[in-house]
Amino acid sequence: MQSDDARSVAPRWRAAIGFALLTLLLTGLVAGCTVGPNYQPPKEPEADGYTAEGVTLAIPGSTQTAQHITLGKKISGEWWKLLHSPPLDTVLAQAIVGNRSLAAATATLDQAQETVNQTAAQRYPRLDLTAGISRQKSNLAASGSNQSGSIFNLYSIGPNLSYTLDLFGGVTRQIEQQQALAEFQAFQLTAAYLTLTGNAVTQAVQIASLRAQVKAVEDIIADDEKNLDSVRSLFEVRHVTRMDVQSALSQLTADRTLLPPLRQQLSVARHALAVLVGRPPAEWTPPDFELADFVLPEELPVSLPSSLVHQRPDILASESQLHAASAAIGVAASQLYPNITLSGAMLQQALTTTNLFSAANSGWNIMSNLTAPIFHGGALEAQRRAAENAFQSALANYEQTVLQSFAQVADLLDALAHDAELLDDQQQALDSARLSLSLTRDSFASGNASLLQVLDAERLYQQARLGYARAQAQRFLDTTQLFVAMGGGWWEWQSDLAAAPS
Repeated sequence: MQSDDARSVAPRWRAAIGFALLTLLLTGLVAGCTVGPNYQPPKEPEADGYTAEGVTLAIPGSTQTAQHITLGKKISGEWWKLLHSPPLDTVLAQAIVGNRSLAAATATLDQAQETVNQTAAQRYPRLDLTAGISRQKSNLAASGSNQSGSIFNLYSIGPNLSYTLDLFGGVTRQIEQQQALAEFQAFQLTAAYLTLTGNAVTQAVQIASLRAQVKAVEDIIADDEKNLDSVRSLFEVRHVTRMDVQSALSQLTADRTLLPPLRQQLSVARHALAVLVGRPPAEWTPPDFELADFVLPEELPVSLPSSLVHQRPDILASESQLHAASAAIGVAASQLYPNITLSGAMLQQALTTTNLFSAANSGWNIMSNLTAPIFHGGALEAQRRAAENAFQSALANYEQTVLQSFAQVADLLDALAHDAELLDDQQQALDSARLSLSLTRDSFASGNASLLQVLDAERLYQQARLGYARAQAQRFLDTTQLFVAMGGGWWEWQSDLAAAPS
């Protein structure tokens, strides 16, 4: 036979279970009602090119390397290998491993992914264990007694279970928002990779260009010294005046002033490359790059605009922010609807520890709390409207990012066309200046030209040598920037990174 206590407890259990089942049934009726807009990616651009006139890189009759555009072809992940420089390949491999900015972006991505996991945990019940001990003295005045209450210890322990129902998709939208923000950090990582590789190649080319300019100035100074010695010899036999000697000396001292700034720029480029590799400049020295060590790529892979929006990290990062803003509308909209939390607890309370975990000292409760917004002074509606405005702002920012990326590609394509023209002109200027200097020196030696004419010819030759070195470097730099503007094949690097053992 059941005891009176058992018979009295059974109806309460049945009532509690029935209440829980009813709550779950009501939950099932409204489940799947996720408020807020479902994210729709922006439309792809309809443009089939980057410039209105089109770009022609080849220069008819030029002796320089001709480049041509291959439209619709994707670029390789290790795009710098198109320059065919083994020392550069080694430096890039060191930079990808040692760069601190890349390491920081990786850690930030890991943090964002853990935030997604933290938000997703709201889908599950929360179970906690509570325990406590207190020393109390009862007060019997409320019961009409003047007697002193007893002093006792109270021990308690038990689990507590709670679960918030995601009736209108607020949690679902929060998870969606955090996932979009994690994608944003993933594209920030790829942008850091792309920036790193682009900057490393740029610094390597700058080192090669500055070394070429330094060598040109050193050769010019050596010629100036020979010229000064020659003029002094002629002065001793009174074939030239003291003014001629002073002019030759002035040319030498003026040309010497060109070296310190170039050497300083070379030091800065070397130090910058060391930082990109993740090493102090005192502990790491870059290779002595030469422009002749690089091979100018003849084929330039250029993606279509419709593909570029799925390749450039800055565009994809901006789209991730747009997705997060869309999910935020759903989060704000869910605050306009009721919120239900289920909770239950079992508690053991006893005056001594030896009596804990006995049936007589057990207690429990099952509760369901509903909170429905009635009046908040328009705050919740304003919050939803603010989220919608934030989405429109994110959309405008995305569209602006796309426009800027297209303009950057157009600028680089035009720059490459102008680089080819400039390099061809600089080559002709260098050849002409070299021949003119040789003829002028011969004329000066035979007495048919003045020293001033020689100095003018040397100045033109100096400018032509420096201009040719800069034009060579600029063509490499703009080619590098075009590869970066195309997205640099980061998806291949990310696939390799995901496949690498941890």
